[in-house]
Amino acid sequence: MIEEKKDFFPGFSPLSDQVFIRHPDAQNEAVKRPTDPRAVLIYSWGDGQPKNLIKYADGYRDLFPCSTQIVVLAPISKAMWSGLDQRTQSMRPVIDAIFPRESEDDKDSPKVEDRVLAHIMSNTGGINYAATLNAYRLVHDKPMPHHLLVLDSTPGSVIMTRENLVRWSRAMALGTANWFPWPFAVTQTLWAGFLCGNRLLEWVIGKEPAPAFSVKAVINPYYETKETRHLYIYSEDDDLIPYQDIEEHIAQAQKRGYKSDNHMFKGSGHVRHMQMFNEEYWGAIRTSWNRATSEPSDEA
Repeated sequence: MIEEKKDFFPGFSPLSDQVFIRHPDAQNEAVKRPTDPRAVLIYSWGDGQPKNLIKYADGYRDLFPCSTQIVVLAPISKAMWSGLDQRTQSMRPVIDAIFPRESEDDKDSPKVEDRVLAHIMSNTGGINYAATLNAYRLVHDKPMPHHLLVLDSTPGSVIMTRENLVRWSRAMALGTANWFPWPFAVTQTLWAGFLCGNRLLEWVIGKEPAPAFSVKAVINPYYETKETRHLYIYSEDDDLIPYQDIEEHIAQAQKRGYKSDNHMFKGSGHVRHMQMFNEEYWGAIRTSWNRATSEPSDEA
């Protein structure tokens, strides 16, 4: 099955049906900079396709040509219907590839281990990222070391209000509308019904919803070290995740001692900031990475 996926994501090799890796080109060693990340982890939005994700991977290749890249695909069905244990197991290939068990010689080199940049897109990307944090905790019994976490169009509220139900069902319908012959509104209505039923079931059996776990994990020092800087990239015109939800999360993170940079765009939709504001987008990431890897200071 993994071999069949090889041509599905040109330039990347499959580690599983969800996780793909691309190693740097040997000729780029001449331009290797000691402050660049040794690895960039990219977590797709729900049902994102390789043809779109490659644009982000190539953007990071331009910024950091010597970084190993991991791209994690995000089928919405897996994110929403799998338990934490299943999601965690699905993310083990990320840990095994980028954070293998340390030898005694490696234990005194945390700065090298830390040089990792993680980029999550939308709430579904956040769900898989949180599962990665949990996988690292289970393997290494400490928070996952990395310098920067980029939160692109995430996180949104996890409270099921009427407004959020409309947004969530629309997001799921956008990824599955092509599966069905009927109008988009019918697909959205079916997803709304499913989401209500699923949330009720989770409440009855006492299961924590995947989005709820992920939103908390990224500002929980048990999983996300406070040495990690956050960059929130979002838009006041996002029709799926309101900017107010993201700014509320920023405030909570700051209260808990996390340092962040916040970059709000105007005019771009959900996970569309890079397409509309390419130079500004990558410039914000470069600036935050430089801040994250500079000498410690009192800078907020």
